[in-house]
Amino acid sequence: MIKCKPCLIIVASIFLSFTPSPNQETPAFCGIRNTSFKSGERVIMKIYYSTLGAYIGAGEASFTTTLDRFNGKPVYHAVGVGKTYSFFDNFFQVRDRYESYIDTSTLLPYKFIRNVDEGGHKIYNNVSFNQAAHTATSTNGVFKITNCMQDVVSAVYYARNIDFSKYKINDKIPFDMFLDDEIYHLYIRYLGREKIKTRYGKFNAIKFKPLLIKGTIFEGGEKMNAWISDDPNHLLLRVESPISVGKIIVDMMGYSNLRYPLTSLISVR
Repeated sequence: MIKCKPCLIIVASIFLSFTPSPNQETPAFCGIRNTSFKSGERVIMKIYYSTLGAYIGAGEASFTTTLDRFNGKPVYHAVGVGKTYSFFDNFFQVRDRYESYIDTSTLLPYKFIRNVDEGGHKIYNNVSFNQAAHTATSTNGVFKITNCMQDVVSAVYYARNIDFSKYKINDKIPFDMFLDDEIYHLYIRYLGREKIKTRYGKFNAIKFKPLLIKGTIFEGGEKMNAWISDDPNHLLLRVESPISVGKIIVDMMGYSNLRYPLTSLISVR
């Protein structure tokens, strides 16, 4: 079971932290096309610990996409890097790097690399996906996978291309993900549209919830909320989750080379 740690890759692992559902239906949006991002996009997220109305910066994460080739095929090379600030290094140092090589046509991953150091706990896993043969070959062996398998990074970009107009409030949108040599049957619950104020500014946003596994810092259940921009970019704006004391907030604080103007932005803070 995946345990949520107080680490920066929470930004990329919004979709990693869902509770597995053994009877989950086949992913509903297999075969989705990219209409939300482009090569060259860069997004900066800042992680805050919030209590009694105060925000304390704990660290940051960056996400970049470049156009590359993998086995002769065009791919998006998506990289997520997270680290704690020096003060928090004294309590729980994080140095994480996640990479995914994603087919530009299907948005399915060919390769996923996880290289993390979280509080001295180091993990390295290099996974190659054969989507047609339904296998994943990792550093630790060969595993059977289901259709349209995602990794933790590709899932973020894949989910940005969901057409939410097809769903009603409280609908669950399922997909499968491979992590730590296991398959997780996941979903997000669509909660509709609303205005959200972040540390960056005020936005028109789309809201959804992941169903969290109870771990070392996060409570189980549908306690986490996430918002993406209500424009064609579907840019991740905020992630918010209560913890035992206070809450963790992850806010988008910088971007460049978006595919479209950020028309969801109402005002800058």
